[in-house]
Amino acid sequence: MLQGKVRFFISLCPFEKTHEQKTKDVRMESNVMESNRADSFLRLIQRSQRGKLKIYVGYSAGVGKTWQMLQEAGRLKDNGIDVVIGFIETHNRTETEILLSGLEIIPRQSLLYRGIEITEMDTDAILQRHPAVVLIDELAHTNLPGNRNPRRYEDIEEILAAGIHVISTLNIQHIESLYETVELVTGAKVKERVPDRVLALADQLVNVDITTDDLRQRLSEGKVYVPGRTEAALSNFFRPENLEQLRELTLRELAAQLDSKRRNQLPDESASNPDQLMVCLSSKTQNCETILRYASRIAGRLNRNWYAVYVQTLSDRPTNIDARVQRMLSNTLVLAQQLGATVFTYKGDDVVKTILQFAREYRVGHIIIGNSGRKLPFWQRLQGRQTIIEQLISQSRGIKVIVLDTREEGPLQTKKAVTEYLSGIREMMPTGKQPGNEWKEQVRNARVILWEGVLEKEEAIRALLHECCIIEPDIDESSALTSLFQREKQGSTFIGEEIAIPHARLEHLTKPVMVIGVNKIGIYDKESSNTARIMFLILSPLSDPNSHIRLLGAISKIAADSQWRSMMLRSGSKKEILRIIRSYWVQSR
Repeated sequence: MLQGKVRFFISLCPFEKTHEQKTKDVRMESNVMESNRADSFLRLIQRSQRGKLKIYVGYSAGVGKTWQMLQEAGRLKDNGIDVVIGFIETHNRTETEILLSGLEIIPRQSLLYRGIEITEMDTDAILQRHPAVVLIDELAHTNLPGNRNPRRYEDIEEILAAGIHVISTLNIQHIESLYETVELVTGAKVKERVPDRVLALADQLVNVDITTDDLRQRLSEGKVYVPGRTEAALSNFFRPENLEQLRELTLRELAAQLDSKRRNQLPDESASNPDQLMVCLSSKTQNCETILRYASRIAGRLNRNWYAVYVQTLSDRPTNIDARVQRMLSNTLVLAQQLGATVFTYKGDDVVKTILQFAREYRVGHIIIGNSGRKLPFWQRLQGRQTIIEQLISQSRGIKVIVLDTREEGPLQTKKAVTEYLSGIREMMPTGKQPGNEWKEQVRNARVILWEGVLEKEEAIRALLHECCIIEPDIDESSALTSLFQREKQGSTFIGEEIAIPHARLEHLTKPVMVIGVNKIGIYDKESSNTARIMFLILSPLSDPNSHIRLLGAISKIAADSQWRSMMLRSGSKKEILRIIRSYWVQSR
């Protein structure tokens, strides 16, 4: 409420001031309202190596995210910080444009798109200028074709990797896992979305909040959209009930993010509970995206790794399903990885056995599966046949099976299931300490092999295993190779986005061993037709499944970082690759 009143005082002040006086007044107000936040971010900047990310989050356009971001820029500049504007969209709002005075603006690049000249943020110019802090508005923006990255958040990841600190803005409806929730609340399908990992990447999240009445007042006064759009906006997206629900959703999401960050910092616990999550996918599953977004949010609440497992049956072979289904399945697996899942593909006709075998191996405590509503014929019921869901429920001992109603005509049932389950999250969450970071030693101390020329998967695995045996001479190379190839027969460990993780647990091993192979041209798997360029080979003790799970979780987080992958593939030596790996873990503490 205070923020809304301050903005109105500035814009409706009855006496005239010079441009410089207006700028000074705005910054004086900033000193009162934002000193703690800006000083906190200032401390982050002073002690950091990799660029830090701060995001101003709001429940709607017009709450003042850009305005507050520019206020902070003024404070940082007054403290001697080299801060520039990489991209700002003022929407011709006078109170926002006042704050641009005295700040350096990086010129935009001009691109020709369908015969129209359009300006975009110039990432190359920002990297060349290399300021201490850069302001980049509208985090969820989709870049025009011709940009170096398809999405603005990818530009920001690249800028952060260069050691430049970034302050950005985001509306809550642009978070990927909230897509269905936002659609149910507002009826709007949000096209531009960012993966949840981007929000988790932020070092600071700031909630920009004003009352819904204040926001609608700003809209009616023409301070959010141009006059021609105001009436339509007030009667559609900006209805009071929509705004109230989005506001509540924002507060809940930020509280969850803060809680997750707090639990990530807790030390290790000696005992580990089997509470990882897995999502079961198939080519016949309806609304797979809904299931994945739901699982992503549950995993975030529980602060746990999660897996998306696709069991390919004989009927699912590419020769047996049409191109549309193949494309849908491919998109589903890509989305799973974007949401933070480790994706595995298995082969076999006994789907339930495969799922439960995976659950036992990866210490899964929650299996999430969709119910399309299909029923078995009466004659199969007479023979004692059960659906896959019924078999899972009856055969899973000590594992919670969560069944989502994914029928296309039943979004309200899905919403009810999500609401009921989220309400019980606190009861499911472990009360002790969280798994720690001792597995980072294996990542930091890993060895590296560089290859040139196309390499087949089996040859790559043999070379990496041989290096493991040099690290740990007690490993039986022949037995380990058999275990690795048996695991590969169950399903490809190529998880997409150029990453492969062949792995096995060995009986006489006392600690995990890992070797990383990099091939810029590619490592090819003939059976699955997949290609990877970075391969992690993991061997861990059979007696310690927790170390295996933690390493897989660590690598899953690495694989989701597009800038990390880019740096790895651009590197020219083992020494440089090891530096990138070790630097990554130092910065992720």
